[in-house]
Amino acid sequence: MASEDITKLAESLAKTKVGGGQLSFKGQSLKLNTAEDAEEVIKQIEEFDGLEALRLEGNTVGVEAAKVIAKALEKKSELKRCHWSDMFTGRLRSEIPPALISLGDALIAAGAQLVELDLSDNAFGPDGVRGFEALLKSPACYTLQELKLNNCGMGIGGGKILAAALKECHRKSSAQGKPLALKIFVAGRNRLENDGTTALAEAFGIIGTLEEVHMPQNGINHPGITALAQAFAVNPLLKVINLNDNTFTEKGAVAMAETLKALRQIEVINFGDCLVRSKGAVAIADAVKEGLHKLKELNLSFCEIKRDAALTVAEAIEDKTELEKLDLNGNCLGEEVCEQLHEILEGFNMASVLGYSNLSDDEGEEDDDEEEEDEDEEEEEEEEQQQLKERGAEEEESLTPKKIIDSQASTPVPSPPVDVATFLAFPSPEKLLRLGPKCSVLIAQQTDTSDVEKVVATLLRISSVFKDEAPVKTAVHETTDALMKKAFSSATFNSDAFISNLLVHMGLLKSEEKIKTVPSLYGILMTLNHMVQQDYFPKSLAPVLSAFVTKPNRALDSCSFARHMLLQTLHQL
Repeated sequence: MASEDITKLAESLAKTKVGGGQLSFKGQSLKLNTAEDAEEVIKQIEEFDGLEALRLEGNTVGVEAAKVIAKALEKKSELKRCHWSDMFTGRLRSEIPPALISLGDALIAAGAQLVELDLSDNAFGPDGVRGFEALLKSPACYTLQELKLNNCGMGIGGGKILAAALKECHRKSSAQGKPLALKIFVAGRNRLENDGTTALAEAFGIIGTLEEVHMPQNGINHPGITALAQAFAVNPLLKVINLNDNTFTEKGAVAMAETLKALRQIEVINFGDCLVRSKGAVAIADAVKEGLHKLKELNLSFCEIKRDAALTVAEAIEDKTELEKLDLNGNCLGEEVCEQLHEILEGFNMASVLGYSNLSDDEGEEDDDEEEEDEDEEEEEEEEQQQLKERGAEEEESLTPKKIIDSQASTPVPSPPVDVATFLAFPSPEKLLRLGPKCSVLIAQQTDTSDVEKVVATLLRISSVFKDEAPVKTAVHETTDALMKKAFSSATFNSDAFISNLLVHMGLLKSEEKIKTVPSLYGILMTLNHMVQQDYFPKSLAPVLSAFVTKPNRALDSCSFARHMLLQTLHQL
């Protein structure tokens, strides 16, 4: 290692935080490739008496460095908390399992009894789960209370491996007289789908001690939701259920509502963007009305809920004195119904839980009546079941915006037309798809590509609707290509100004002016990952982009998978 590198590493380690049994290297951007690179880290670990928590987030650890760090951990029997999220940035996926195996073996050898294991935001995929499978089955995890695996790309296979490991851990720990008593489980953005989720639900049903379950954005449909509902029913201590951005439909919502009736400790229900629809919302409202007296938050936003169902939900919270937030934003209500909601809540002296701002994205009231809605739902579910039979599969695909459009197109009431201005003002995946096959051409034509600000604004709106589902993903990529190819091919377009402006709006570069940054970087990072691979993208911008995306930044912490994908692509250019 060069002397300047050692100096830089020493400066970073000077920021290391020590206290309360915790040693933290969090967010120091340490690049630990070799044993030599890790010498200072190892020294700090070895000299720390009574080490209970080790934070390695926001660094990048290679296979050789992991081996020597593991050697130091073999003597740390008091270690209880491993905060190891986002510690493989820029690594090949093949490097991660052996690194995890080394670290896991060290904890087992040390006789550690873990309480918390956080491996979130490490893009290790199904093979990565194999890397800590032995650890999960070992006595080191018999005491585990918190398992956090958010945004790891585990997929169905990884979900099944994880579920089997948890069941084995419970079996072995039970034989020792101290059954695994997991309290918090986090696995959002992992593409678990129905099969992976059903496997995990079986494990949850065996464990029975869960207090919080967070599994948003996993492509789960009603078979998986129903399996979770059955598992939750035998976890009476549940306080938080976050299944945001999955696809319940009526069947899943009704199953979950029945389970909610049996749970007395629930404080947070997040079923936002889950397509529970009106019948599902009414079922959930009934469950809320019958009990759930500790409820603090109910999120049913963007669920295609209509007038009567929304009012039923509002009426159900009358005696919920602990409630702090009711989110019904983005449904099909209309201004008049929004006012009625406020009137109902004001009557309960609870208007503050909603607020007008909470309904700012309301989709407006639809003309078709409740009977037509019921028929539409029944027809759609019958169509889904038919597709299942034809495939000979036990799970259905995610209900993408394209399917919603197809379903609506078969009804007597046509969807309202969408133009470019409407999409750019209120972007959504559905609106982008409804622009039709010429959406990319239309948006490029109507954007003044000589104006850098307008190009950035349009790009951010397009990328904000990105989803890892074929129709939406393709539409976002094609629209981005048409817009940026036109911009970069213009002699008057300033590429440097573009990248600077984009970084400012992403919150990665400071500006003298007060600029509103995008709320989530996931969409734009995934879109940039596609953009930088195209011929139209100036390769001179890649180092600039890489430098800013590599820097520690809170806005990037929740998008580690997308960040990792982009950095990996940039390194290969």
